[in-house]
Amino acid sequence: MGRLQKVTVIISVILVILLSGALGLFLWNESKEPLAAETEVQLGEEAGEAPKAQSEEIRKTSKGKETLNDKKTPADGNERKGENEQEGGNEQKGGNGREGGNEQEDSDAEVPREPEDSGDGQMGEPVLIFTGDVMPGNMVRNNYMSFGLDGIVTKYLQEELQKADVTVMNQEFPFSNRGTPAQDKQYTFRIHPSFVSILKELGVDAVSLANNHALDYGREALSDTFETLDEAGIPYAGAGDTRDRAAQPVYLECQGKTIGLLAASRVIPEISWNVENQQPGMLCTYDSAAVTAAIEQARSNCDFLAVYVHWGVEQQDHPEEYQRVLAQAYIDAGADLVVGSHPHVPQGMEYYQGKPIVYSLGNFIFNPDMGGTYVLKVLLQKEGGCQLKVVPVAASDALTRQLEGQEKTAFLDYIEDISYGVSVGEDGVVTEGGAQ
Repeated sequence: MGRLQKVTVIISVILVILLSGALGLFLWNESKEPLAAETEVQLGEEAGEAPKAQSEEIRKTSKGKETLNDKKTPADGNERKGENEQEGGNEQKGGNGREGGNEQEDSDAEVPREPEDSGDGQMGEPVLIFTGDVMPGNMVRNNYMSFGLDGIVTKYLQEELQKADVTVMNQEFPFSNRGTPAQDKQYTFRIHPSFVSILKELGVDAVSLANNHALDYGREALSDTFETLDEAGIPYAGAGDTRDRAAQPVYLECQGKTIGLLAASRVIPEISWNVENQQPGMLCTYDSAAVTAAIEQARSNCDFLAVYVHWGVEQQDHPEEYQRVLAQAYIDAGADLVVGSHPHVPQGMEYYQGKPIVYSLGNFIFNPDMGGTYVLKVLLQKEGGCQLKVVPVAASDALTRQLEGQEKTAFLDYIEDISYGVSVGEDGVVTEGGAQ
């Protein structure tokens, strides 16, 4: 090999070494750059899909209260391992709790500041919480599967529900992967039974099944719902496999008191849903007779009796006259509190014979975006009666959050404005008396 060739080889080797070093330095620098923020993965509705385990054990599945109503024997032993059912059709409620169709992608929204503990309730004074409609849509379920409860409800609201002595929701869907969607119905809902973990983790103590979606997929799906809730240890009111079971109260023991819950619906898409016409079915209240009879029977068995009723007109912020008539009949029969749902927006409240009537709580967990609505906190008092407190909430990107600051003040003023003879303080406390 000549001198020129040797020089050429040496130069080539040096260049290879330099280039290798430069490449290594580049890759090392790249490895130090932070990863781009990951956007939410839309997990879809794959067969057999179920929520991911959020921890080795559920943080809170019980509040140590005893449920007194009888357990139901499951209607069938079929294992529910089929597809992760989605709601039939896109529920269209944009704006103030309207059932939204196309769900938007999550954004990096600012996490709300958590308020300080209000210290509501003392020993011997049970705290009850009622929320409005719950139907976990696609984006809600995706958030839950990705982030657990933190993806669908803020920590503050989680703790409010979990630490209450009794927490009640309106479950506006069946837990099932069976059945056939109801004909001639615009929106039909059905959720995989594995998502009952949402209710368990939130500390839900009882649900109402008396609404216009519990039978969306027929009697099979409603029976699966009974079985799913029974297995989860969550009592239900307002529906059953017999007429007597649908009218049966839920009784819950807490702090030495027995709390009773009845539920009924005045909104069903067809008459066959009424338990009087088919079983399983739901208790209906197109007149007051069935519910007042159930109230009179339950009254002597509990210290405080609440009636949760599905009624009214969607998107309307004032009750129909029949709502006021029915509510007064329930109180005359012995109810201590009447709470309503179905309009998907909040309605006002009033007192009758010193007992509170809350006409609509709106939605609580539904679709990605939801305007102002509220959770109702009920503080039972030792001397009898109860004190109401409004906890304003809203949702964006499928996360339900508490309202703060000016948003909260404006919402509380709004609730007072649409109510009848009540005042709502800056802290959300409701008192009887005020402008009609």
